[in-house]
Amino acid sequence: MELVREDTDADTEEVDAETTSLISPTREELYQNISFPNAVRRTAYHFDGMGNYFTKEWNLTEGRGKEFCWYHVELPKENQKLSLSAQHLIDVLCPPLKLQDILALVSNGPFCGYVDGALVFRVNSAGPPTSKFTHRLAARVTEKSVITVSLGRVPRLGFKRMEKSLLYEIPRVEKSNLMYGEGRAESSVDVVSENEFESVTVIKEHVLEFLLTMNHSEEADNPVPKTVSNLIVHIVDTHMDQLQDIVTTLGLELDTVELELDKGGFVLKKQMLDERRFPKMHLNLQRLLQVIAHGEQVFPRVRERCASRSWFASEDIVALEELISRLRRLKENVGFITNRVTAIQAGLDSWQAEQINRKLYYLSFLSLVFLPLSVVTGVFGMNVGGVPWTTQGDSNTRGGFRNVLVLCFALILLLLLCFSAPYLYTRLSTWRRPGRLRRSLSMNWKSFSMRSIRGGSFHGGGYLRL
Repeated sequence: MELVREDTDADTEEVDAETTSLISPTREELYQNISFPNAVRRTAYHFDGMGNYFTKEWNLTEGRGKEFCWYHVELPKENQKLSLSAQHLIDVLCPPLKLQDILALVSNGPFCGYVDGALVFRVNSAGPPTSKFTHRLAARVTEKSVITVSLGRVPRLGFKRMEKSLLYEIPRVEKSNLMYGEGRAESSVDVVSENEFESVTVIKEHVLEFLLTMNHSEEADNPVPKTVSNLIVHIVDTHMDQLQDIVTTLGLELDTVELELDKGGFVLKKQMLDERRFPKMHLNLQRLLQVIAHGEQVFPRVRERCASRSWFASEDIVALEELISRLRRLKENVGFITNRVTAIQAGLDSWQAEQINRKLYYLSFLSLVFLPLSVVTGVFGMNVGGVPWTTQGDSNTRGGFRNVLVLCFALILLLLLCFSAPYLYTRLSTWRRPGRLRRSLSMNWKSFSMRSIRGGSFHGGGYLRL
């Protein structure tokens, strides 16, 4: 029996070991065990410090020597709770990050400080994630690695290799876009001939409009960072470009709306008022100003914290100062657009008030027409039978209807006198005031003359004694 117990204990230990190995997976298994496989988009880059880069696997390791790594997480622009975004980050960043790191990256509001030895800054604005005016950008910076989190895609943030760029192509405009009823000879002046160049590219109208709203080049033109400080400047620069694109788009949209208002009529203005287009635009501008205000609070502190680090280059400090100045100029541009929106909304409000006054004028004109008719109908429709001293059979009070009319006119005159009493009193006071003033001046002059003569004020040259 004892031997059987020993074998049973040995089997129990083996089962416990297997259970422990199943419960405690390895580090590689933890990275592969993802609860939300397609919820977020993640990208990992490895830089060699010599101007070269390549994509790498998602293992959240740091570089060695001059090498450094960059891990970027792109949260979806969907209507979801902030706790779900935190779960997405926990799924892809833990381990090695801890809960305090995740909360520092995903929380709303501005922040810049050290968390567990790493510099963490964020410019996350509150608002619906689906809105293009809601921006969230957070970064965790160490000497050999950078982890960033953004809401949706940030233009020009990533790196990719492209053989050809559209900006270096010879453009050609579509012929259909140039012919608006004018002569073909006039419209073909700006068209590049195919015989002059070996290859041309036809630019669509919507592509050209998109390029006009961009204040930056394509992703292929991004300079590859050689240090972590270069990468931080690149991240802040792309954030500025994204805000600048939104401001440019708003300006172009506002120009189009002003042109439509100048050409449009009653239907267009009524539609804009019903849709509350400009109040919504004003609200979006306030959200954008909140994002810019967060940047004004965070980026100067990032510059101060990075200036004390030996691995942060001095030229990158200067670049951050230029970006902060650019952010302030961007805030001024947003203020100008806000004033334009307010002016347009005030113009629409005055137009709506004018339309209401015009309708009231028409209503007053109709009442002016029908009021005498209603008065005549009411007068001749009166039944004065039973009213004192209006008995029709009595010879002494035979004129009962006439007596009622006289009484009505007397009441009307009394009401008119009551309402016009303040006006009459003002006119009477104004009429009597000049007479009182002349009398008071003459009396004052006489008394002054008498006092002067009796007091001997006139001596020689006629000067008054003071």
